[in-house]
Amino acid sequence: MIRPALIVAMLAALSAVPAHATRDDAEIQHLLSTIGNSGCTFVRNGTDHPAQAAEDHLRMKYRHAGSRIGTAEAFIERLASESSWTGQPYLIRCGADQPVPSGDWLSHQLREFRETRPG
Repeated sequence: MIRPALIVAMLAALSAVPAHATRDDAEIQHLLSTIGNSGCTFVRNGTDHPAQAAEDHLRMKYRHAGSRIGTAEAFIERLASESSWTGQPYLIRCGADQPVPSGDWLSHQLREFRETRPG
């Protein structure tokens, strides 16, 4: 006989799995963490935002996009490259360097992650 507490625990575990979890989710999570830990400035709609705020903003967009984002490339192209409100490109500025399009910066980070990841 299945105990009610076991059913509750199983349902809780299932609800903890994000609806958008895909085989590429680890890469997307890596990209999000890389942004947040970069120390770079994220320029969104002409306004500078600290790295952690950029990570939070893109996590929110990813959460709302759900299963429509199945790959890291789709995440970069559809969520992390430009404002969905204004169409303005997102930029990332690290230190005294000139700002670069966030899509280019993230694509570079993804390539490096894939090159160093075992398997």
